[in-house]
Amino acid sequence: MIATVLGNVTLDILCHPVNDVPRHDSISFEHAAVTPGGCGSNTAIGLAALGIPTGLIAHAGDDDSADLLFRYWKKVGVDTRLVRRTAGEITGVSVGLVDDEHQPRFVHTSGANRGLSATAISPQALIDAGTRFFHIAGFFILPGLTDGLGDALAQLQAAGIATSLDVVFTTQMENPRLRAAFWEALPHLDVLFCNDYEALRLSNEPEPEQAAAIFRERGARAVIVKLGAEGCYILSEEFSGTIPALSVPVVDTTGAGDAFAAGFIAARSRGESIRAACKAGNQAGARVVQKLGAIAGWL
Repeated sequence: MIATVLGNVTLDILCHPVNDVPRHDSISFEHAAVTPGGCGSNTAIGLAALGIPTGLIAHAGDDDSADLLFRYWKKVGVDTRLVRRTAGEITGVSVGLVDDEHQPRFVHTSGANRGLSATAISPQALIDAGTRFFHIAGFFILPGLTDGLGDALAQLQAAGIATSLDVVFTTQMENPRLRAAFWEALPHLDVLFCNDYEALRLSNEPEPEQAAAIFRERGARAVIVKLGAEGCYILSEEFSGTIPALSVPVVDTTGAGDAFAAGFIAARSRGESIRAACKAGNQAGARVVQKLGAIAGWL
């Protein structure tokens, strides 16, 4: 196994275009997609689609939604031996309302994802499986990652496994225990991914470059701040600077950040430089945003 992704998994229901939701009336829309979603699933599918042998650590429910997710994972070749189906729980569901500016707003229930914790990370099992890259997708979506995460990441790094974490904004960013776990994890991360809003929110700095400097000072070896249509900013020992985005027609930005992480990790697994990997991340993100839903661009 080259890469292992830990993260949330959901059934995504995307509706487009939806610009407003009246309180006492119904609306219609033209396009819909029902697909696997969630940061963990999106990133794992992207990596597998890019030809990287990838395993997924996640919690799903014991329901029809999970059956659909497993069919998709099998189709693209994601290893699901570490995906736990939880009896009595539903699989997470996200309903995304995508507006004319291609931005989704989500109504979400976590379902079985609530049970995912750092105890699901078995460093020795990942080492034995030959994992070279371990990625946490959607950290602030997973409130169970408050205890033991730093120790697990430290063990993985000590074994030569590259570690990375993608922040992903939710209201849980104000959870003091999760915030503490985030700062404790930084010294054990080879790469931290976040977007510009998340970077400023977590660091209390006014500019992405200053936020990235704070995260590096606190221990992350490389920080990549995603800047949307402007590309990304990298701060690392190897290279620092901005990599411009590709100009493509945008339909839906759902999963663009997950695709970026997949493209980046895939490139690093092939031995490419951090600068080249960020270009690959931009290319992967551009591939996904041209279709409705987080994974249609991969299939």
